[in-house]
Amino acid sequence: MLADKDRIFTNLYGYQDWRLPAAQARGDWDDTKALMARGQDAIIEEIKASGLRGRGGAGFPTGMKWSFMPKESKDGRPSFLVINGDESEPGSCKDREIIRHDPHKLIEGALIAGYAMRARAAYIYVRGEFIREAETLFAAVQEAYDAGLIGKNASGSGYDFDVFVHRGAGAYICGEETAMLESLEGKKGQPRLKPPFPAGAGLYGCPTTVNNVESIAVAPTILRRGAAWFSSFGRENNKGTKLFQISGHVNRPCVVEESMSIPFGELIETHCGGIRGGRENLLAVIPGGSSVPLVPAEQIWDAPMDFDGLKALGSGLGTAGVIVMDKSTDIVRAISRLSYFYKHESCGQCTPCREGTGWMWRMMERLRVGDAELHEIDMLQQVTKQVEGHTICALGDAAAWPIQGLIKHFRPELERRIAERGASFAEAAE
Repeated sequence: MLADKDRIFTNLYGYQDWRLPAAQARGDWDDTKALMARGQDAIIEEIKASGLRGRGGAGFPTGMKWSFMPKESKDGRPSFLVINGDESEPGSCKDREIIRHDPHKLIEGALIAGYAMRARAAYIYVRGEFIREAETLFAAVQEAYDAGLIGKNASGSGYDFDVFVHRGAGAYICGEETAMLESLEGKKGQPRLKPPFPAGAGLYGCPTTVNNVESIAVAPTILRRGAAWFSSFGRENNKGTKLFQISGHVNRPCVVEESMSIPFGELIETHCGGIRGGRENLLAVIPGGSSVPLVPAEQIWDAPMDFDGLKALGSGLGTAGVIVMDKSTDIVRAISRLSYFYKHESCGQCTPCREGTGWMWRMMERLRVGDAELHEIDMLQQVTKQVEGHTICALGDAAAWPIQGLIKHFRPELERRIAERGASFAEAAE
């Protein structure tokens, strides 16, 4: 279990004030100028050495991502940092806690990351439904400007850096990095084809890096306490502390900061008071937000909660939005509900996703009541494979994976429903 002295987010639950004086008392903005004085390349090297991987779902090494940004502008284009606070993944609610209770960690992180990447400004894109959170962030940014921490000569470093907060309008697709850039530019939130990648041509055609809120917010603490401290948590290639968001059938749902690679059972027993109705009542877990395949109870209990541990089980850590389902769950209905979500949120740009998400949801609804033939289970599996990997962004994959997980682990349940309905029709016919 992570010791309190090792927690990065010390006001995660909002017991203290979020405003600047309280944030400074917690150690934020403590001689930021000295951190920046280490130099841009030194900061990137420290982040690389810490082993920090992106906290938005894909888990790409953060320091490496920062190093892709051009060292100097050959054509006069400025560089930008875009911070992804869209957090629309069902099961995820960590960035929201950072924005409303610890916003200065994020703003200081934006300055340091922006400086390291030689960016002219940071744009923080906040999910449309986050009303109060956005108000807090607007106010915190204004506090930082008033105190001279950002803006001209930010924190006395001689570096000019602006921070802009942009509110989305509540579209899941805008959490995809290139759709977010389109939305920031005032266009319809639809993913762009890559290449060019954002580091080459991103926001307004300028070099851009898109990072998750948590990835940016931990950067100042890593620099203050050292890469070796951060990398002392978790297994090789899965380093650091991580915010886990646990919802569903546990006794105490919560958001908690823990070290990476903590076993699932320990995470649940320590912080959530165990599974509702006891461990024997666990049916399945979606370990990384709704877009990763579910893992059945017998496989998940001792699994390390990190990128590689869950990948080995055919799932993923994603955003660490842990959705726990006990045996009272209608598992087919639960996955069908997720299918409806992806159908609803598809931007419609790619045919496999536009047509496939609706088809998969209708098929799931039929399977839910058993109104299908046995061979249609395999047909549904085939269609998920035709959607997965055939779209511009990963929404097609996100729609396909929950269904693939259901068929892989709960096929007997689907077959039982089809057989039961067939039997009841036969009975009625007699």
